[in-house]
Amino acid sequence: MRTITITLLLSFIATFLFGQRVQNGSYQTVGYINSDGRIQDNSYRTIGYIKNDRVQDASYRTLGYIKGERIQDDSYRTLGYVKNDGRIQDDSYRTVGYIKDGRVQDESYRTIGHVDGATPESWVAVYFFFLF
Repeated sequence: MRTITITLLLSFIATFLFGQRVQNGSYQTVGYINSDGRIQDNSYRTIGYIKNDRVQDASYRTLGYIKGERIQDDSYRTLGYVKNDGRIQDDSYRTVGYIKDGRVQDESYRTIGHVDGATPESWVAVYFFFLF
């Protein structure tokens, strides 16, 4: 019982410290999305941040914004949408992908990535489809 408790505690700490793993379609780790909004590559180097509604690069330069279901660039031009049903659309409302239960798929339903389901879908969409 003690071993199980220690294992669960270590898993929780690792998740908190290193964030949710982002994997490509072959389950290779390509980065991390931390609960504080820090985005890291697979070597744990910070490549950006998502804070409140602002998406920034590693130097804190604003790349864009998340406004509800709308993803915008740094000039507030709409890049796309993250719909409540997990559908990802570009600025012309064409479906470019899907996010459901941690699985990221392209417009043809081919799996292109995986992320823990606890990560907000808008953050996953920014990572895979729009700004990173």
